[in-house]
Amino acid sequence: MRRKNLKVRLLIGAAIAIFFVFKRCSQQEENPYTGRMQTISMTPDKEIAIGIQSAPQMAQQHGGLHSNNQYQALVDNVGNKLVNSSMAKDTPYRYEFHLLADPNAINAFALPGGQIFITYALFSKLENEDQLAGVLGHEIGHVLGRHSAERIAESEYWQGLATAGSVGADMGGLVNRIGQNTLLTNGRDDELESDELGVLFMLKAGYNPEEMIGVMEILKAAAGPNRVPEFKSTHPDPDNRIEKIREAIEKYKHQ
Repeated sequence: MRRKNLKVRLLIGAAIAIFFVFKRCSQQEENPYTGRMQTISMTPDKEIAIGIQSAPQMAQQHGGLHSNNQYQALVDNVGNKLVNSSMAKDTPYRYEFHLLADPNAINAFALPGGQIFITYALFSKLENEDQLAGVLGHEIGHVLGRHSAERIAESEYWQGLATAGSVGADMGGLVNRIGQNTLLTNGRDDELESDELGVLFMLKAGYNPEEMIGVMEILKAAAGPNRVPEFKSTHPDPDNRIEKIREAIEKYKHQ
């Protein structure tokens, strides 16, 4: 009887796994802006809607929007210049740039669809407009690269396989750990792709991409000597990012 029950569980687990594998295959599409094949489970309109809906909550978590209109205007001007002078202009996304009041968290991030944020803690450490362009260009790269949408679809896939593993042979924990490691690695690749796109956007808008290296130095100093090892983080080590940024500058500077 136990063997029969195990066989049934294995068959059910296999069926669930096959379903999610076929689902993932059906969601493969080429990103028209990067040329990379991705797993995507939502439309650009859905990405935009998620970003707009989530933006107020994200702002609230960082103390709301900064009250200085001049600073906000600078962020808007640099962000819009990057968009309007590059291929980002020809995408369906609606880019909006927000300066957050948070004086402590040195951070910038993008929501799906074009909502882009930078904290005052990071903004205040930037030395010039070019470095601000480096930060915002990187975040525009996340939007255009559809990284959030890709991570959502990939997470659904690995959760499905973990469920199949749990039903079939108590392997859900192992599959889940493999999935988490895969998502971490993919997250680091997203950061490097966004750095490269940021370099391209800076050059197209007339900014000096070498200043993005200065941004990496600021992030490196902020993390301090006890920063999380790269293999445990979704972000590559700043030194590795600097090397890739230099490669991107050489790649695009004569185009």
